Amino acid sequence: MSWTGPVDLIAQVGKAWDSGTLLALLVGGESPFPMRLRLRGPTSGDLVDRFDDVRAWVVELQALPHIRIETRQFRHRVRGNTTLPKEAWVDSLDDALALIDRRNEAANFDAQVQQTRDRQPGLLGWLHKWPLRALALGAYWPRLLDVVDWIQAHPRPGLYLRQVDIPGVHSKLIERHLGVLSELLDAVLPESAVDTAAGGVAGFHRRYGFAAKPERVRFRVLDPALSLLPGVTGGDVALDVGSFRALRCNVSRVFITENETNFLAFPAVTESLVLFGGGYGFDTLDGNDWLRQCQLYYWGDIDTHGFAILDQLRARLPDVQGFLMDRATLMACEPFWGREEHQLTRNLPRLRDEECSLYDDLRDQRIRDNLRLEQEFIGFDRVHRALEVLC
Repeated sequence: MSWTGPVDLIAQVGKAWDSGTLLALLVGGESPFPMRLRLRGPTSGDLVDRFDDVRAWVVELQALPHIRIETRQFRHRVRGNTTLPKEAWVDSLDDALALIDRRNEAANFDAQVQQTRDRQPGLLGWLHKWPLRALALGAYWPRLLDVVDWIQAHPRPGLYLRQVDIPGVHSKLIERHLGVLSELLDAVLPESAVDTAAGGVAGFHRRYGFAAKPERVRFRVLDPALSLLPGVTGGDVALDVGSFRALRCNVSRVFITENETNFLAFPAVTESLVLFGGGYGFDTLDGNDWLRQCQLYYWGDIDTHGFAILDQLRARLPDVQGFLMDRATLMACEPFWGREEHQLTRNLPRLRDEECSLYDDLRDQRIRDNLRLEQEFIGFDRVHRALEVLC
């Protein structure tokens, strides 16, 4: 049956709830009430063929609470004078909430709105835009407002989140809600208190001036005759970025590799060290003057993403060279070829001619579909021979 029944009318009001429209009215805005609902009724033929069903349908609609049914009268050729529902209306927000049994949730949200209006009126716009998200945060909302209050009073504090001292608020609560807190803070803080160059949850600390866990650079000294740290020869070392930049290095070559095993097993090389890379992230290498004076080599997988990482690294260190990322190495290791599931196809402008030629063959499937050679499948005899040529 295509006639609109009580369930259909309730579902229409439910969609207005699911979209946030009904809750948003508690913050402000133009009211849609009285709200007209879509109503499809029986045809003239239905009055002849299914008259008992039509009468039952009319009774069901008229018995539905919180819905106003308007009717129309007309003369039917068989049934004579007939009255049928013409329009269905919800007259008020309270009727709509009662119809879908959402009065309690609306009351909770209204309490959030009143609290926010009293404490942080600048966040009313956020509540209006995201009422359902706010409602889901109801149990935490007073504490989140406490955090916003504190940061307003202590802009860019330079503290770790663990050092923020707010009664009833622990750092775990803050850390679990960094995403929403970022949206709230953006709505109320002055521009001078926000570093807009940092975004997302990972950039929360920098964006609002909190101390963050220091980024670290992990490296190994490959020359047994060199000691960069007092009393330490070789070793697997991790330094914060500032300390790494301040090193006084007597190395002439730096290798960067993405594979931890390759990093740990990298052979001894005079006047050299090896860095454990970070995929597409090379922020830790910025501003490093002594590093730019070295011969730099990047060793990644021979696939489209490996060349994309090399291309990105050259945006920071233009002179870096690929290491064992050439056609000869790829063809010599055919028994170990694998498959790259999601290949890149964009142009990589910083690749050199031979690299670009191989990258084009990979992305255009000229050698084999989705071809990749992972660096850990390259034998160390080939690694030693490549190093002998360089050194």
